[in-house]
Amino acid sequence: MASDDIAQLADALSKTHVGDGELSYKGLGLKLDNAESVEELVREIEQYQGLRALRLEGNTVGVEAAQAIAKALESKDLLQVFLRSWFPLPRSLGSALMSAGARLTELDLSDNAFGPDGVKGIEQLLKSPSCHTLRELRLNNCGMGIGGGKILAEALIECHRQSSAHGAPLRLRVFIAGRNRLENEGASALAKAFQLIGSLEEVHMPQNGINHKGVMALASAMRHNPELRVLNFNDNTFTKKGTLAMAQALKHLRNVQVINFGDCLVRSEGAIALAAVLREGLPILKELNLSFGEITEAAALVVAQAVMDKPHMEKVDLNGNCLGEEGCEALRDAMESMDKGDVLASLSDDEGEPEDEEDDDDNENDDDEGDDDDDVSDDCNEDNEEDGDIVKENGVTRKEDSPVKLQSPTLLFSHQVDASDPHKAAEVLLKIASLYSEEPETKTAVLETIDDVFKKLLSGPALQSYCFLSTLLVMMGVLKGEGKMKKVLLVPGQLLCLEHAVQQDYFPQHHASLLHTFMSNEAFKSCGAARERLSSALEMRCHD
Repeated sequence: MASDDIAQLADALSKTHVGDGELSYKGLGLKLDNAESVEELVREIEQYQGLRALRLEGNTVGVEAAQAIAKALESKDLLQVFLRSWFPLPRSLGSALMSAGARLTELDLSDNAFGPDGVKGIEQLLKSPSCHTLRELRLNNCGMGIGGGKILAEALIECHRQSSAHGAPLRLRVFIAGRNRLENEGASALAKAFQLIGSLEEVHMPQNGINHKGVMALASAMRHNPELRVLNFNDNTFTKKGTLAMAQALKHLRNVQVINFGDCLVRSEGAIALAAVLREGLPILKELNLSFGEITEAAALVVAQAVMDKPHMEKVDLNGNCLGEEGCEALRDAMESMDKGDVLASLSDDEGEPEDEEDDDDNENDDDEGDDDDDVSDDCNEDNEEDGDIVKENGVTRKEDSPVKLQSPTLLFSHQVDASDPHKAAEVLLKIASLYSEEPETKTAVLETIDDVFKKLLSGPALQSYCFLSTLLVMMGVLKGEGKMKKVLLVPGQLLCLEHAVQQDYFPQHHASLLHTFMSNEAFKSCGAARERLSSALEMRCHD
C-alpha cells in the first residue's frame, strides 16, 4: 500500500465517528482494495469492545478487503447494525455475522449489483437467528430480479417461521428494495412474506417493473400490516385494477402518513377511488403523491376536495398530469379556497389536456376486463333501433309506434343491481333512465326505480359508490376509462333522472360535488336544456 494511501486512511480514521456502540466510516471516500489497505480499519473493529453498529457507506471495498473486514466481525457478537452500500462478498459477510452470533436489527446492502446470486449469498444469514431480531432491511438497487425476489421472500418466510418457533416472531418494520426489477413474480412472492410478517411500517419498492397483477398481490398483503406509515411504489404501473386494489387496502389502514404512487399510471378512475378512501379514512395522512399519472382536471379536483378535512396534510403532488393550463389554475383555486394552497406541489410539469382519442387497454391487454361490455351502447338504446318514426317527447327520444310502458319496474330492474359490480349497476341505471318520459305513469315508474337503484348503490362505503359513479361517467363518455367499455348515446332523459336523484336525501353532497366537477364536459352538451337543469341542481346541492 502506497505511503500516501496509508496517510489518507490514517487521516480518515481520525475522523471516524465512535460512540454509542457505533463505528462509522460513512462518507469518507476510502478506496479499500486489499487486506493491507484495511489493516487500520480492522484493528479499530477488533479493539472496539461492545461494537453494535458498523457503517461503511460511501467507501469502495474490494474483495480481499471485504474478506478481512468480515473476518474481523466474527468476534462481534453484540453487532446489531451493518450498513454498507457496496460490499462485494455478501456470503462472507453472512458467515462472519452468524459465526459471531450477532443479533442484527438493521442490515443495509443497497447499491450492490449482486443479482440473484448475491441474494443467495445472504440467504442463510436471513434465515439464521442473527436476523430473527431484524427490524430494517435495505436492499435498494441490487439487481435482484425475479429470481432474487423469490429467494428473498422464501428466506424471510423461513426466518419468520423459525423465530416464531422460538417464541419471538420476526418483527420487520422497514423494507426497502427499489430498482431491482422484481416484476410481478418477485413482487407477488414478497407479498406472501409481507402478509405473514404483518409488522411492516414502511415499504419502499419504486422502479421495479411491477404492473397491476403484482400490485394487487402487494395490496392484499398491505392490509395485513396495520401499522403501515409509508407506502412508496413510485414508478410502477398500477392502472385501474392496481389502484382499486390499493384503495381497498388503504381502507383498512389508519396509520398511513405517506403515500407515493407517483408515476404509477393511476389515471382518473384510480384517482377518484383513492379520493373516496381519503374521505372516509387515512386520518393522519401527511403526503400524497399522484404525480405523472394521466389524471385529468376533474379527477384532480375530486382529489383536492377529498383532502379538505385532512388536518395533518403537508403535501399533495399532482404535477405532471393532464390538467391543462385552465385545469392547473382551477386546482390551485380549489386548494386556496380550502386554505391549503401551500400544500399543493408545483404543477410546472403538467402534460396539458389529453387529446380526444379512443380508449385503449394497452396496459391491461392480458385481461378480459370489458370483454363482455361491447354491447352496452346498443343495449341502452335498443328501443330506438326498430322500424318506426323517431319522435321527441319533452326532450326524450323514442319510437312513435313503440310507446314506453313500464309495469313493476322495480321487479324488472332493481334485482339486477349489484353494488359490488359497478359496471353492471351503471349499465342498468342508464337503461332505466333511457326510458324516461314526461308521460305521468312512465315518469313516476322510472323515477321510483331510479330512487330504488340509487339508494342501493349509494348506501355502502364511499369507495364502492365512487367506483360506481366513475364507471357511470365513463359509460356516459365524460371520463376516459380503461378496457373495451363502450359509451352510451346520451339522451336528455338520463340527465333528467340524475337531476331528480341529486336532489334526494339519499344522494350525499360529496357525491353531488363529484358529478358537478364533470359538468363542463362536451359530452353533456348534446342534451341541451336537460344539461342545464342537472347543472343547476348540482350547484344548489353542493351549496346546501
